Amino acid sequence: MSRPVIGITCYVEPAKWGAWDTRAAVLPYTYVDNVQRAGGRAVLIPPDDIDADVLDRIDGLIIAGGADVDPALYGSELLPGTDAPRLDRDAGEVLLYRAARDRDLPVLGICRGMQVMAVASGGRLVQDIPSELGSGIHRERPGEFVDHQAKFVSGSKVADIVGEATVVNSSHHQAVVDAGTLTVTGWAEDDTIESIEDPTARFVLGLQWHPEARDEERVFTAFVKACG
Repeated sequence: MSRPVIGITCYVEPAKWGAWDTRAAVLPYTYVDNVQRAGGRAVLIPPDDIDADVLDRIDGLIIAGGADVDPALYGSELLPGTDAPRLDRDAGEVLLYRAARDRDLPVLGICRGMQVMAVASGGRLVQDIPSELGSGIHRERPGEFVDHQAKFVSGSKVADIVGEATVVNSSHHQAVVDAGTLTVTGWAEDDTIESIEDPTARFVLGLQWHPEARDEERVFTAFVKACG
């Protein structure tokens, strides 16, 4: 039996290896490793806003974490502290997400990926949690994870996978405050949104934390199974 092919969107950032220092399409290997250990075949999808035909060749889509989503996409101005927009990623990932929904293709959004899902569904974000919501539990320093509690709606997709309460690992300063047409199913201990989903879809789930960085096999096993 062939493995489900899982497309993972990737970063386009300056990178160094060997003698090279150049702009590259990159992704933390933990995404690939978790997909493979769950029984899937991982392929990277760099930004492309021409069409979504790549979806015809994969069985599921993961929208990975990364830089902040351009606030212009949800009608806001860029505030101090918000990352310079990655316009190529924003356009390409919104296109892929909407086309995946049209195809009923399973989708898993992680951190930025969940925020892309919300914005593409008509929702909006808060650009800086500490200054706008007064909470600091989601990131103490860039590049490090913070563990905190999260709770989930009984009977939701996320609760079926990880239970109605668990410890999650965060590293973000932006958050979903309106999930648009998607359903909010989880919150952190400070009531920041931790998960969104479409209960009518085969598998459409956004997680604000990073399951790929804590070997959260349950999430990837459930996702790859849905793609099979």
